[in-house]
Amino acid sequence: MTQSTGLDLNLLVALDVLLEEESVQGAARRLHLSEPAMSRTLGRIRKALGDPVLVRAGRRMVPTPHALAVRAEVGAVVERARALFAPGRDTDLRTVTRTFTVLGHDMIAATHGAVLLARAAREAPGIRLRFLSESHTDAPYLRQGIADLEVGVIDSAAPEVHVETVREDRMLGVVRAGHPLLEGEVTPERFATAAGHLVVSRRGRQRGPIDEALAGLGLERRVVGSVGSYPASLFVLRDTGLIGLITEWGRPLADALGLVAFEIPLPLPTITVGFAWHPRHDADPAHAWLRGCVRELLTPGPVSG
Repeated sequence: MTQSTGLDLNLLVALDVLLEEESVQGAARRLHLSEPAMSRTLGRIRKALGDPVLVRAGRRMVPTPHALAVRAEVGAVVERARALFAPGRDTDLRTVTRTFTVLGHDMIAATHGAVLLARAAREAPGIRLRFLSESHTDAPYLRQGIADLEVGVIDSAAPEVHVETVREDRMLGVVRAGHPLLEGEVTPERFATAAGHLVVSRRGRQRGPIDEALAGLGLERRVVGSVGSYPASLFVLRDTGLIGLITEWGRPLADALGLVAFEIPLPLPTITVGFAWHPRHDADPAHAWLRGCVRELLTPGPVSG
């Protein structure tokens, strides 16, 4: 393609990689170019867009607001161009070189990260996985192209985003081995008052469905603190006498730390677990492969490993 339109396909590919790496050095490595050549390419992109694209912030580079605004569309254009000009390339996963960003609770990476990375190494060694933790604020990560796949409880999504539900999960109580609560029947009253409670909330909330269910029985628990992720909470529970929570899906993490999970004697709502993606990825074979991997991992039963 020529440069008569100001920005050719090669520059779009370079822009896509630069915005993904947020580093001239990283982009040069990905594109098999020298750093000076990559810097010159960034200069051409800046001139074509009339925007700095990446600016220095301390020791790293960060995208400008305009670059963030166009990142998703740039990625979509590059994906469509690859499919158009090399229709057979992306179907061979061993030839694909991509980085996929998976957005979700830290428990996603802690529970399934090793299996997913091992599968990628076997089936698609050119694919890199970047796990991005949920933020305390909701943002259109999929629409903006910041994340390629959101996994877990999908409680907010743009209207065009595709959501696939895979399983229903439930909450379990969890304490350290030998905890006094485990001596005898775990009643609602003992669950509420036997010890202080540790809450998991990415927004720092200290009340939830547990408190509503207890209030319906005229009971109240004593919440002594909150942490942002279930993996972090398990280490706190292991070294204290606090009572915590874990999903049935995340129970292997508790087992691995020698903690004991138990049924909560309260009528609690189930938790819907699945994944979401932007429709621009619908026809992308590599993204379809990723969705298939996550679908198998989340599915209850032997297939989940």
